[in-house]
Amino acid sequence: MSERNFPSKSVRAVAGTNIALVKYWGKRDAALNLPATGSLSLTLADFGSETTVRFASDAAGADGRDRVLFGGAPAEPRFAGRVQRFLDLVRDLASIELPAEVRTTNSVPTAAGLASSAAGFAALALAATRAAGLHLSPTELSALARRGSGSAARSIFGGFVEMAAGTRADGADAVARTIAGEDFWDVRLCVAITATGEKAIGSTPAMDLTARTSPYYPAWLAAVPADLDEARAAVRGRDLARLGAVAERSATRMHACALAADPSILYWNPATLAAIATVKELRAGGTAAYFTIDAGPHLKVLCAAADAPTVEAALAATPGVVRLLTLAPGPGARIVSEG
Repeated sequence: MSERNFPSKSVRAVAGTNIALVKYWGKRDAALNLPATGSLSLTLADFGSETTVRFASDAAGADGRDRVLFGGAPAEPRFAGRVQRFLDLVRDLASIELPAEVRTTNSVPTAAGLASSAAGFAALALAATRAAGLHLSPTELSALARRGSGSAARSIFGGFVEMAAGTRADGADAVARTIAGEDFWDVRLCVAITATGEKAIGSTPAMDLTARTSPYYPAWLAAVPADLDEARAAVRGRDLARLGAVAERSATRMHACALAADPSILYWNPATLAAIATVKELRAGGTAAYFTIDAGPHLKVLCAAADAPTVEAALAATPGVVRLLTLAPGPGARIVSEG
């Protein structure tokens, strides 16, 4: 079909962010965004991104390039560039050259260590491919979303999701899959936000610095497969104590590895440490609560749904916690309108 006859349509998709319980930290191929290890995460409901994409000859901005809007305003150049490069991948797949208009809104603070890029690129992958006339399988979407953000591969799917590192050079097997759907286990993730604004160093440069300079990096890589086996079994057995233990171990090892980089990478702040202490106090008092921390200062606490009010109250009383969110498991990326 010629581009003159291309059936331009606007497609809106949403995707939830996901929080890794077994982390990946480092890439085996930066160009293809291939992770050095597998990972296991929980996709969250009502916390993510909504993206609308339209390919058309009149979609370009004043500079002739894709028009990228974030929150209704022109996106800052770095983010717009990432989106435009991702759209080039979609255009190659669809054999079109049309510019696109992209409108994105986030319910997740951007670049703060709350996986906003995971939700954003998962929603973009689905909306852009459908707007380009493609109907990719979830596995194909996962591989594509990974090119925009490594963790976006997981947000294509709902519930508990495992991401494979893969072994192929082309990355075709570095994709995610659901191991337990969003209705499988009634758990909650309580998010204690301990700072405002963007983090000091982005995940990608921090991973690269860690891989190049941390003496602990080889040990980190070696430990992940056993953590994945443990976490997978814990999810399938609905064993919160077992899953919580591996989540805390994975998070603290990841941050220890980054802390040993040169120069050192430290994402935590005093409120992060105070919130960790709160979680340990909860557990000592009989409440099953377990923390994880991504590349940022915020603490996420995994607990049973029935215990969420107790965990919320304790975190709210923790010095330095500025905001609390309690989130349930959620579905994968999905189309909400097309036409």
